[in-house]
Amino acid sequence: MEFYFPTEFGEQLAFGAAAVAALIGALVMFAPGLTLKFFALQPRELRPEGYGAARSAGGLIVGFSATALMLAQPTLYLAFGAAMALAAFGRILSIMSDRGNTLRNFLLLVVEILLAALPLFYVFGLV
Repeated sequence: MEFYFPTEFGEQLAFGAAAVAALIGALVMFAPGLTLKFFALQPRELRPEGYGAARSAGGLIVGFSATALMLAQPTLYLAFGAAMALAAFGRILSIMSDRGNTLRNFLLLVVEILLAALPLFYVFGLV
């Protein structure tokens, strides 16, 4: 089996978004302490369950992104884009409801919107 890299520009954008998400997920999975500190979620008491939850979330992101990368099907890019769009919607809810008007939240919202938009633009033929 050889590595597939798309030739269409739109599919390259979707592929790139999945690759970036996989890298972010790997960072969360393999460096949960650093990630939790970045998100200002460092626990007061060091409990293994908190790190386990972060590693699990990172593994989910890596697994979903890697599946989209390996199979490279429009349906998978659609599912990946929809999942990232819902993550962005959750961040918007947090900004509106949880007093989350911070620069970090807005920057992460932009990243999530980009990671959602690129595969969705490809799937719907906008790129």
